[in-house]
Amino acid sequence: MEKKQNIGTAGIIRKDNKILIAQRKKDSWMEPNKWEFPGGKVEPNETYEDCLIREINEELGIIISIERLFMKTSHVYMKGGEEFPVTLMVFLADWKEGTLQNIDCQDSKWVDTRDLRKFDFAAADIAIIDKFLNSVS
Repeated sequence: MEKKQNIGTAGIIRKDNKILIAQRKKDSWMEPNKWEFPGGKVEPNETYEDCLIREINEELGIIISIERLFMKTSHVYMKGGEEFPVTLMVFLADWKEGTLQNIDCQDSKWVDTRDLRKFDFAAADIAIIDKFLNSVS
């Protein structure tokens, strides 16, 4: 039987030459306390872009504008001994307005690009970091 593919979005969100990262809650079933590029699960009849804009506003309280699709990446998490495949549509985006709030995450911060590797990122986000750092070097 084929596994259901879970589609999500993630944003490399820029503001004043810094990148937004968020820390997963400590009670998250999927890599708790790990850092990630924020985003979320696509709802039925929702575009990837609309999903990212909605999720960032719901979880962090800010408004963003999407520049373009940056990459697509896939990762398989394990949940209770079962595979949980995830595909992420990753977008470059820019902060437009609002004050950063930790509504649905443990922590969030704007960091220098050169400091991204100093954080303990979720497994699915490692490929994003690698490609992003190669694109800006």
